[in-house]
Amino acid sequence: QVQLVESGGGSVQAGGSLKLSCAASGDTTSRYCMGWFRQTPGKEREGVAAIDRYGSATYRYSVEGRFTISRDNAKNTLYLRMNSLEPDDTATYYCAADRLLSRVLASRPTYSGQGTQVTVSS
Repeated sequence: QVQLVESGGGSVQAGGSLKLSCAASGDTTSRYCMGWFRQTPGKEREGVAAIDRYGSATYRYSVEGRFTISRDNAKNTLYLRMNSLEPDDTATYYCAADRLLSRVLASRPTYSGQGTQVTVSS
């Protein structure tokens, strides 16, 4: 069992930056592929970024070049640095963990957190 707790969300103006963190407990994160997905009311989940056990990252096309995913296995923590934020980035952001990268990429992970709200105003 892995417990995930997100933090770092907030309200910013377009062009601003935020850094999300996801603290994991219950198991070591080095065993898992991890990622972030987001969701707004009435819409499907969107995969934002994923990182495998070796540190190789994949990004949604609309955030490539603006967002950076990273992991610190010594701290059991996942990060998402978000720069040049746009109003379309407004959503609840969830941390994801799974042994299979495919499940993280599909935004259907075995483990996910409660989410942190990101609001970007124009």
